[in-house]
Amino acid sequence: MRNPLRFVLPLPLVVILAAPAAAQTVDLPRPSPFAKVGQMVGLTDITVDYSSPAARGRKIFGGLVPYGKLWRMGANAATKLTVSKDVVIGGTPVPAGSYSLHAIPGAGSWTVIVNKNPTAQTREYKQELDVVRLQVKPQPMGARERLIFVFANTTESTTSLDLEWAGVRVSIPIKAHTDEQVAAALKELEGGLWRADTMAARYLLESKKDYDRAMRFVDRSLSLKEEWFNSWTKAQILAAKGQKAAACPFALKARALGEKAPFFFYADEVKKAVADWKCK
Repeated sequence: MRNPLRFVLPLPLVVILAAPAAAQTVDLPRPSPFAKVGQMVGLTDITVDYSSPAARGRKIFGGLVPYGKLWRMGANAATKLTVSKDVVIGGTPVPAGSYSLHAIPGAGSWTVIVNKNPTAQTREYKQELDVVRLQVKPQPMGARERLIFVFANTTESTTSLDLEWAGVRVSIPIKAHTDEQVAAALKELEGGLWRADTMAARYLLESKKDYDRAMRFVDRSLSLKEEWFNSWTKAQILAAKGQKAAACPFALKARALGEKAPFFFYADEVKKAVADWKCK
């Protein structure tokens, strides 16, 4: 007997119903995409992980982001600050590690907060875990559609972490302990590696910190192995101390050794110095 409930579906409908679920998903841009920015300050690596919302014609500060209320300085997940070594943020020491960034915006002043819980969103925030509470003054700037963090005015020891969005810039000063870290590294440096001694001498030379100490390092390097690199470094230290006549023999030695070396990457500088110093 024929089943009265049986019928045949049209072929196009069969194809649609049989399509896998994965084929029905669409990969679209996120409203607040993930972003990450990093900066090496001396020997300290600083990174910020955050989600970047767009203004989309909305009033942001004093509107979407209310004045006087806690804000996670981004969207979606907590905004995370990570420092590889101890730093100072706005005058407050902050140990190496990961933290969440928050703010309480105001028309004329913001409170910027660094909190021990790196995953704390607004509803999970606990003030007793604050490491830093810093008052900063927002600065006007050109329109920026999407929130970003940028590092500005970076030196070997300092940087400014700036939040920019919707015509406002807020700057967070960060200081690394570069001088102390370098001093400790140089103090622990032992003889036996000519290249390490040369690099220590070059750091002191190029940072103009201590020419006499730089000379001690390069002399130890030369006593271990005479190369064009440490010869040229000693010539530069002597010249920096105003002793170009004494620098000439080392510049000439650097040129002679460098011409036989596979990587004489300061060749042009050495050649120019020999001419300028009238070395013979």
